[in-house]
Amino acid sequence: MINILFHFIVIVFITINILSLDPVNGLINWNGNNWAMSCDFFGKDLSNARTSGELCGETCARTPGCTHFTWTQYKDGTCWMKSGTVSKSDAFSTKDPTMVCGVVGSPSSSDWTLVWEDNFNWNGGIDTTKWEFDVGGSGWGNNEKQFYTDNRQENTRCELFPGSSNGRLIIEARRERMENCEFTSARLKSKIKWTYGRLQIRAKLPDGRGLWSALWMLPEKATHSGVYWPDNGEIDLMEQVGYDPLRIHSTVHTQAYNHIKGTQKGHSIIVSDAVSNFKIYTLNWNPDQIEMYAGDDANPFAHHIFTWNKNGDWTQWPFDKPFFIIMNIAVGGSW
Repeated sequence: MINILFHFIVIVFITINILSLDPVNGLINWNGNNWAMSCDFFGKDLSNARTSGELCGETCARTPGCTHFTWTQYKDGTCWMKSGTVSKSDAFSTKDPTMVCGVVGSPSSSDWTLVWEDNFNWNGGIDTTKWEFDVGGSGWGNNEKQFYTDNRQENTRCELFPGSSNGRLIIEARRERMENCEFTSARLKSKIKWTYGRLQIRAKLPDGRGLWSALWMLPEKATHSGVYWPDNGEIDLMEQVGYDPLRIHSTVHTQAYNHIKGTQKGHSIIVSDAVSNFKIYTLNWNPDQIEMYAGDDANPFAHHIFTWNKNGDWTQWPFDKPFFIIMNIAVGGSW
């Protein structure tokens, strides 16, 4: 008899979107960021708050309905939060070198180009033109207890929502022996690799002690030194461990900063409905900055988790080459 570790769905990913940033013309110098100096947006004021210019974007991201902002020196620093559909091309230049404007809401089509997606809108197996599997049960460097299977529908499959044409990917960890391991699960890797852009994954996470779910990225190959990891980087958009299932971790690893040394860079937040509702996890990856957020359809950027800015040499910033997506559930492991 097979004992399922969790009843039915252990982890669900319903949609994946990778978007790349198109250049925006104009006099405003965005420098690959979501903010710029000496600019403003017309109208659409939502609210305002006293804060520094550096924290204005984060304040907007935490405010329901806020999609863009302007910061001025009014009253020693005021963040003017704004709402509505907007793009960088809607901003206009000002003569005030201290003003800051920026966007944090969902991008318009004039800012982003969809380059790849998978919505899993069918019943059955995985699209192997888009995904491949890591297979094995060697502990994966973390003393994990599961055996990762190869496109086995008991562990990974697509299912339509009842009465709907919309689908979901299910990754299921199961209590069953295979290849001297006590559990089975799945670890998918995208065949697409890319550099810079936006990755968004809508996911409902598992709730069970002993599980370790992750949405993360590794480089296609080693280009910095002859050591693949950690020298060439790792981006952890979302990690969640079963003993604290509502805490979402976002982290980067490099040669200088990694968990082997205990110097990894990251942050965690509580997402109160992470295991009961689908949430959107967003990675903004620019040539000089990585940002990670958790939110929902109404505001994908509702909760800022972590930002890592480029500094130093490749030992601190190896994020300048193609990476691929990994989605998996581990059982046990050294956290």
